[in-house]
Amino acid sequence: MKKFLLLIIVVILAGFTFYQFVLKKGPENQVAKTAPLAINSHSTVFNTAFEKIMADYYMVGNALVEWDSTAADKAALQVQQSTIALPLGELKADSTAVETARNFVQSMDAEINGFLGEKSIEQKRRAFNMLTSELYDLIRTVRYDGEIIYHDKCQMAFGDSSEGYWLTNQRVITNPYLGKLHPTYKNKMVGCGETVDSLNFLKN
Repeated sequence: MKKFLLLIIVVILAGFTFYQFVLKKGPENQVAKTAPLAINSHSTVFNTAFEKIMADYYMVGNALVEWDSTAADKAALQVQQSTIALPLGELKADSTAVETARNFVQSMDAEINGFLGEKSIEQKRRAFNMLTSELYDLIRTVRYDGEIIYHDKCQMAFGDSSEGYWLTNQRVITNPYLGKLHPTYKNKMVGCGETVDSLNFLKN
């Protein structure tokens, strides 16, 4: 009789354990295992505004790839407007970083004025190189975390020994300094260049 009661208790305990750890935690009650989402440290307002700056800047580079001065000027003007409108008050940083960012914004404004004032596409490319330098430093100062940005270099942007830089969100090299219509190389050097740095402030 005791053995029979003991057997019943064991069966009940086994059933309870099965329910708790198998049935109760079935597929409908389990949390799906997914990759962690990126967490932005900046506000949506700030990141949206900075995303606009980057999108306009990429358009300048694309126009230079096509040797299109008119489109490059139009895009550069949009970069200027987007940069001036950057809401630095939304920046989650100390006052020193905010002031540094404001200085880079002012420098970008000046570089774009220089870009717009240049007549030849070669001089516009030189101005674009300076603009890239200011934007690169601005990104590092504010730690923009909306995307991964690649810092690319052309070793022969202004001749065989004079380099130029540009920023992109693509891993593929598309050179804005040599472009598709180079008088000597035509479109053969549009893929010439290398990535020297990547800016990744995304947080998981």
